[in-house]
Amino acid sequence: MAEVNYDDDSIRSLDWKEHIRLRPGMYIGKLGDGSAYDDGVYVLLKEIVDNSIDEFVMGSGRSIEISMSDHKVSVRDYGRGIPLGKVIDCVSKINTGGKYDSKAFQKSVGLNGVGTKAVNALSNIFIVQSYRDGRTKIAEFAKGELVRDETEKETSQRNGTAINFVPDDTIFRHYRFIPEFVESMIWNYVFLNSGLTINFNNTKYFSERGLYDLLTKNTNTEHLRYPIIHLKGEDIELAITHGQQYGEEYYSFVNGQHTTQGGTHQAAFREAVVKTVKEFYGKDFDASDIRASIVAAIAIKVQEPVFESQTKTKLGSQSIGPEGPSVRAFIGDFIKKELDNYLHKNPAVADALKARILQSERERKDIAGIKKLANERAKKASLHNRKLRDCKLHFDDQHERRQETTLFITEGDSASGSITKSRDVQTQAVFSLKGKPLNCFGLTKKVVYENEEFNLKTGLTDYGTTTSW
Repeated sequence: MAEVNYDDDSIRSLDWKEHIRLRPGMYIGKLGDGSAYDDGVYVLLKEIVDNSIDEFVMGSGRSIEISMSDHKVSVRDYGRGIPLGKVIDCVSKINTGGKYDSKAFQKSVGLNGVGTKAVNALSNIFIVQSYRDGRTKIAEFAKGELVRDETEKETSQRNGTAINFVPDDTIFRHYRFIPEFVESMIWNYVFLNSGLTINFNNTKYFSERGLYDLLTKNTNTEHLRYPIIHLKGEDIELAITHGQQYGEEYYSFVNGQHTTQGGTHQAAFREAVVKTVKEFYGKDFDASDIRASIVAAIAIKVQEPVFESQTKTKLGSQSIGPEGPSVRAFIGDFIKKELDNYLHKNPAVADALKARILQSERERKDIAGIKKLANERAKKASLHNRKLRDCKLHFDDQHERRQETTLFITEGDSASGSITKSRDVQTQAVFSLKGKPLNCFGLTKKVVYENEEFNLKTGLTDYGTTTSW
């Protein structure tokens, strides 16, 4: 291996834009071309819109306008506007911004002074314009470099900030914005900020009931076991119901940020729901039975939130503020009081929830028994099974020729007839299913696992043959 010199010349100091462009993944996650919802081009958009949302949260501006083509984005809010003397600094000096002042932005999602700078550095064109108290200021950048600095002028426009940017196609190769992904992002913004209107490409998005609307939009209300429980308090909002699907489904948010990987708030929510339900019914239900088929959304506001990465998809904060209670205690106390009160005031919902829990308990126990029986059946499925026409490989040849064997699975006895007549009886086995396989959609796990064909097939494929259709 050739020797590499490590001396003074090996040490480099990068300025803010060079570092962002060299290591973009540190700031926006994966790059991508816009074909996935979490590609970097959507993170760029989100960083800009988050600033506009923060203005709304602080009581300034009730609408945001977003226009987008395949490669260009414009965002205009009607908040307070960036202070004109600091417009350039706010978009081009790392660790610079108003969110270090807790009085100006008490519960913001972006606290590190990085987001807008990353958008600037990773864009071919980045134009910022601030409108403030009858005056305006414009600055334009190219890949983070200032290329136009206009003097302040008078304006009749309302206060606020406008950002226009075109992502750098040498970093986001062959990218294209897909409106459906942006629409999903916008719906989350309005669900979390009741009263906010977002106009996206001349279509308005608005929500009156917050997380209640989120669950209504994202679930089939015909399949819900009881009406959505909607609870709201200071710095916290919840929506809970149970459906008919398997597993658990959560939508969690912190200061408007969609924490797709959960975090301390989601863990506290799951724990608190189980504890409250057990205490309400006075029964030591299994946690998995309480949470089975749950669909829920939780949104909290935290001062100076700590996320586990710059992309902010998982909350790491242990408390809701420097002097506030722990996230666990805050959520636990709220759910213990509000959910318990709701169930007492709505006995029909309480009965439906209990019925769902008991159903999950029965299914879990039934499935455990059925799986045990299925395993026993699988072990017995052999030459004596009338549906299996096994191969006649001699016992002495099994070890050497086992990889040559094939199991043909057919749809019914008639379909297996021709294969049976033409097969190599030494190495080829035939197993016939019913002509019409079980349609499992909408059925309980118990019914699915009791299906004879399902169990026989899963057992036979353990015999070491290669399965063919």
